[in-house]
Amino acid sequence: MNDISRKLLAEALGTALLLTVVIGSGIMAERLAGGNMAIALLANTLATVGGLYILIEVFGPVSGAHFNPAVSLVMAARGTMPRALAAPYVVAQLGGAMLGAWLAHAMFDATLFQFSTKLRSGAGQWLAEAVATAGLMLVILRAPPGRVAAMVACYIGAAYWFTASTSFANPAAAFGRMFSDSFAGIAPSGVPGFVAAQLIGAGIGAAIHDALTPGATSNHD
Repeated sequence: MNDISRKLLAEALGTALLLTVVIGSGIMAERLAGGNMAIALLANTLATVGGLYILIEVFGPVSGAHFNPAVSLVMAARGTMPRALAAPYVVAQLGGAMLGAWLAHAMFDATLFQFSTKLRSGAGQWLAEAVATAGLMLVILRAPPGRVAAMVACYIGAAYWFTASTSFANPAAAFGRMFSDSFAGIAPSGVPGFVAAQLIGAGIGAAIHDALTPGATSNHD
């Protein structure tokens, strides 16, 4: 397997496992929380934080562990990854996200193919996604070497609670979660608004990073 194939496999597998963690832990939390949504969200948060940290550590050396089209597009635009890889990365991430939803369903004996009916829309939700993704991008770009995984996982864990949207902050996550009518799902009608807000937020996060970095340009950190 050549280097590009390894990178794409890492992105697809990593994104699939991330969505499995998010959706699977949501299903488990909802079943065990007895209707207490705060407890369910806390359980979902803790599982996501742990899973995300491990996945970044495992796949980071192979592909950069983006698992997120917004991150890949910003990195390509900045010249920190080959621009020709941006589209293949996004395809791998979206495909992995869908497979991750199906894997979670299979483990919990749920209907494999389904669409979410959980409505998530409105100005507050979109603003929350822009804020969450801007913060995520800023953390990724400014985290010291060797601390990216821990800082990203901690930020996402916090953003689950301080954003109205519970911080998807990832177009692949929004795409994958529309295939799950579960605690973590999002109705397909809400996905375009979330993705648009996430892409805008990623650009804002990169711009803030540049504003804070002496001599920064769009082509380097």
